[in-house]
Amino acid sequence: MRILHTSDWHLGRSFHREDMLEHQAAYVDHLLDVVATERIDLVVVAGDIYDRALPPVDAVRLADEALVRLAHSRATVVLTSGNHDSAQRLGFSARLIDAAGVHLRTNASAVGTPVLLEDQHGQVAVHGIPYLDPHAVAEPWGLDRRSHQAALSAAMDRVGGDLAQRPGARSVVLAHAFVAGATPSDSERDISVGGVSRVSTSLFDGIDYAALGHLHGAHVLDNHLRYSGSPLAYSFSETDHRKGSWIVDLGAPGTPVAVEFVPAPVPRALARLRGTIESLLTHPAHTAHEGSWIEATLTDPVRPLAAMERLRKRFPHTLILGFDSPRSTMGAPTAGATYARSDRQIAHDFMVDLRGEDPTDGEVQVLYRAVDACCDTDETGREGGDMMIDDERPPRDEEAG
Repeated sequence: MRILHTSDWHLGRSFHREDMLEHQAAYVDHLLDVVATERIDLVVVAGDIYDRALPPVDAVRLADEALVRLAHSRATVVLTSGNHDSAQRLGFSARLIDAAGVHLRTNASAVGTPVLLEDQHGQVAVHGIPYLDPHAVAEPWGLDRRSHQAALSAAMDRVGGDLAQRPGARSVVLAHAFVAGATPSDSERDISVGGVSRVSTSLFDGIDYAALGHLHGAHVLDNHLRYSGSPLAYSFSETDHRKGSWIVDLGAPGTPVAVEFVPAPVPRALARLRGTIESLLTHPAHTAHEGSWIEATLTDPVRPLAAMERLRKRFPHTLILGFDSPRSTMGAPTAGATYARSDRQIAHDFMVDLRGEDPTDGEVQVLYRAVDACCDTDETGREGGDMMIDDERPPRDEEAG
């Protein structure tokens, strides 16, 4: 039996305000192409189909199209809900949809009831475990503690109980969880309970293949225990990720699975660039990134003016701009300073911290007028805003009495 393992589509999610729906639709096209060309028998989708419980209409439409196309393909589909999905909404009409060969497993009460398939080597029991909120299942399942380890352990006990009644059957389990040994990225939602989010890899001992979802990087925890990761990048922390799916060949009972990675189409590469603005704008080494989505960090000692506009002339898809100057302090008076700063002084000090140098005389004039216009009284206590702007600068910390 040939299995395609994917997860974490996050339909409806954007990438730093860039609409990703077109790229998500391209991944669905890729998925259907792989099913056909690689003669996939079973597609498993391990949760987070949508990015939120109430997905936008266009995302629902794309999910509907994907499932209809999969239903008309050669493959059976087993799909579970993740922590981003609404289990009830995603699982609507699941019993009816089962008849089309698309099996939605979103209800915790059904854990332990498999989708049963056959191949030339016999029976395959596919157990879909939706994301389990420990607080939601603790009481109905009689858990002695509210934790992910306890919830998933109870789920695997149910799976084990079913498999014990099926001697010789091979097992596939879908689980949406944070399994120890994998590394998260910045784009996953924290699922920790009591500060603990990880579960043990030993929970999946004895399973022929465990298809994991939740983490956005492809991870191999054991030959039979893998994350597919998200098919698209959803944060710059995923810049070095290789996105795609796993093709798993499930052979005769007792034989290890054979696994192959299938890269997903990359709509636009990601790059993290760091340096002075001059180096980013002129260095030939950055030519390869001119079409990439960019996270830029500038190290200029003085913050450049119009930095984003200048960067986008070379890198039109710059999405994030950060600053990391050599200066070690920003925004606060020097330690030990006790003088009360006026509004003018606070604004002046802010400009110095922001740019690393004193404003010019002309900038001071504009800055003080703006500060005075926002106050009920001027620096001398008079009502109104019209006054002479003198050339005095705020006292430096060492001069303050």
